[in-house]
Amino acid sequence: MTPNKKRFPALLAGLAAASFAATASAEAPAEEATLCDQQAYAMGLRYQQQSAEVAALQRQGYALATLRLEQAIERHGEDADLAIITDLDETVIDNGALLVRDMQRCHDYTSWDTWKHWEREGEPRLIPGAGDFLEYADAQGVAIYYVSDRYDENKAATLATLEGLGLPQVGDDSVLLLGPPKQERRDLVEEQHTLVMLLGDTLHDFSEAFVSSVPLAEQHAELEANAERIGVDWIVFPNATYGTWDDAELEAWDAPFVTE
Repeated sequence: MTPNKKRFPALLAGLAAASFAATASAEAPAEEATLCDQQAYAMGLRYQQQSAEVAALQRQGYALATLRLEQAIERHGEDADLAIITDLDETVIDNGALLVRDMQRCHDYTSWDTWKHWEREGEPRLIPGAGDFLEYADAQGVAIYYVSDRYDENKAATLATLEGLGLPQVGDDSVLLLGPPKQERRDLVEEQHTLVMLLGDTLHDFSEAFVSSVPLAEQHAELEANAERIGVDWIVFPNATYGTWDDAELEAWDAPFVTE
């Protein structure tokens, strides 16, 4: 996903304070017992960056994408002018190092004020499976468009990053960055090609019906209306670090608290 430029939710701040206060030792020095609100992000970051499960889900997503693209090519014929659209951040490239650095310095990365520096000088990793899938699409003559809300002012740096990672079809016309809404950029691709697949880590990468201003209940309803597309021409990747859900209220079991 590309960041939705939202501020750190107050809910997570409260959760962080309660969680870390409960685990701090009464004898610990004050500087050790006091942890910043941004530490609430630690579990999601740890899962996203370090778990084998996320790596497995990412590989699974690209294996499914390869299968679905094979089927689309067979269905449309080899001479069809096919295209795919993929998001960049947390879909093709992993920006976890920036997010962890900011959290460890008690800086809220969802303010996105450190992102431009990362775009210029950061060294993201490829998401597992992304390179092989995109090379396959390129070898089959499928047009690849990278539609991302990375900053257009840093486009030269983003192009250099993608080229350095060995990604195919990286160019000024195929990398469409922040400016017009994502839907307009997707429509532009669809006007020129037969669009057969979209890949992303947020549903906003697939439809404007999932922008951050749309309430989550409506997003769930829209997902139900498009359920048949998931895993077919909408390939969704996991991202536990940021999204339109990050200030959602949690649901708790209402039973009495019992420890035995």
